[in-house]
Amino acid sequence: MAPEFLVTHSGGFHADELLSSVILTRLFPEARVVRSRSPEWITPAPDRIIYDVGGAYDAALRIFDHHQRGAPLREDGQPYSSFGLIWKHFGGDYLVAQGIPAEHVEQVHAKFDASFVLPVDLVDNGALDATGPLAGLTLTALLETLKPAFDENSAEAEERAFHAAMGIARSFVEASISKSAAKLRAEAVVMRAIEAAGAERVLELPMGMPFRPAVVKAKAEHLLFVVHPRDKDWCLTGIRRGDEGFELRADLPVAWAGLTNEALEAASGVAGASFCHNGRFIAAARTREAALAMADLAVREALAQGQ
Repeated sequence: MAPEFLVTHSGGFHADELLSSVILTRLFPEARVVRSRSPEWITPAPDRIIYDVGGAYDAALRIFDHHQRGAPLREDGQPYSSFGLIWKHFGGDYLVAQGIPAEHVEQVHAKFDASFVLPVDLVDNGALDATGPLAGLTLTALLETLKPAFDENSAEAEERAFHAAMGIARSFVEASISKSAAKLRAEAVVMRAIEAAGAERVLELPMGMPFRPAVVKAKAEHLLFVVHPRDKDWCLTGIRRGDEGFELRADLPVAWAGLTNEALEAASGVAGASFCHNGRFIAAARTREAALAMADLAVREALAQGQ
């Protein structure tokens, strides 16, 4: 049965139960969030889901705490917070409710768990060193800055702050999942383009989109540049060698670096060439034909230099 109540602890809130609440309130919009530590609320019952409180983890009884001795661990031994437990059991349904295609649910679920949920779990359990100059800018830390001030200690102030923070947390969850889903849609488009390109060194796409993951997945090592429309112009960009850093498979010609319009047309010999970044990783042209001509020149130079 659908729960009537979503029960978590009262008092100061943390990222894990806030984010758990985001998931559960999307799935059960008619349920009321109850923040309490009273035994009558944190005892399992058919009308509720209990999380981050209650001292037990039992999915059948719908209680998802992680503070007790013998708290649940992931298969690799890393600890869960309530967010990880809620995502484990309700994340798939949440993604379906968000309109993620069935064939992408498992992949998006795993990606979100690894990149978003797990860091929250680790920080909440003190298993991740969140120190240094950026420590206060993690999502976990930023959400907790939304707690009421020490002298705003009324129950009403806590409730207002919790629900306001939950709205902000929701925007981050939805944006992250939307981005992951978009990358999968892009992958399908890029894979078709790679097949169409064959042995060509330049990949033409119908619009700007994430392309490197599909290029790597397809093992298309021969590709050096990507061309696609952007607003009223066309973009020519290099392909990074690795997930991190900015080293490219091939740079744009050094003679183009930092030039625009007539100067770039003169240097490249391509009418319609309009811009080349000084870093030589991206250029622009006014037409598709000009962009492809620039790409062809860039490929020739790269091959001549053994790139």
